[in-house]
Amino acid sequence: MKSELSEEQIANYQQDGFLVIEDFLSPQELADWRNALEEALAHRKGHKLPGRKEVYGKGDEADKAYYDNVFDQLLNLWQDNPAIRELMLDERLGKMAAQLAGADGIRIWHDQALIKKPWANPTSWHLDTPYWSFTDRRALSIWVALDDATLENGCLFFIPGSHRITTFDNPGIGKNMGAIFNTYPQLSTAPSVAVPMKAGSCSFHNGLTIHGAHANMTPGYRRAMTCAYMPDGNTFNGTQNILSDEQVGRLTVGDQLDDNAQNPLIYSKAS
Repeated sequence: MKSELSEEQIANYQQDGFLVIEDFLSPQELADWRNALEEALAHRKGHKLPGRKEVYGKGDEADKAYYDNVFDQLLNLWQDNPAIRELMLDERLGKMAAQLAGADGIRIWHDQALIKKPWANPTSWHLDTPYWSFTDRRALSIWVALDDATLENGCLFFIPGSHRITTFDNPGIGKNMGAIFNTYPQLSTAPSVAVPMKAGSCSFHNGLTIHGAHANMTPGYRRAMTCAYMPDGNTFNGTQNILSDEQVGRLTVGDQLDDNAQNPLIYSKAS
């Protein structure tokens, strides 16, 4: 694993809101990540969250059919799969996230398998952090390509520097690729950058960086394993997101999100 970051890489991330690391995983590590994902998916049997039956899509049947064909999204696989847990709780990942974010400690918010099936719909421009149960401009994610992510099968796109302009308003993810610019019209003419990646490469991106993905115009799969990171010390903002009803019932706005069973601390500069 290429886990050492240069000062130049950190500066580029903070300027652009994203960073690509080619050949992040060795061939053996890539095989291990793929095997872990296959095992985790077989165990989860399509359930979006551990122990909870979630319905893909939203709205009417036409909406559901559309959103079900954007990607398969399975979250917190680390909680019910030992192999994924070992990968996600790797302190090296936490240290990289902390260095990029400028944080003293990093907790997992949630992991995600994001699988674009053959002929999948595009993922429209969106932000991540406004969905989450904490409010922090430093929050970020890693996105690890487990298949080649190409212009043809749904690679990521970013709008560089958008994280310095966007806010915690949540425009959502709709069918209209450009809907986010109703909220951020000043970015409607900003250039976007495509980031095709070979399998085993990765990107990090700030949760306030505008990003999206192409449709999958091929008969193959585009699999990615991702993890969202929360800088340590954050507090509950009232948004439920991945938290269960029981967990939300125990929280008051302003409470520390420091439950290691839900959001493990995977790196601390102090330790």
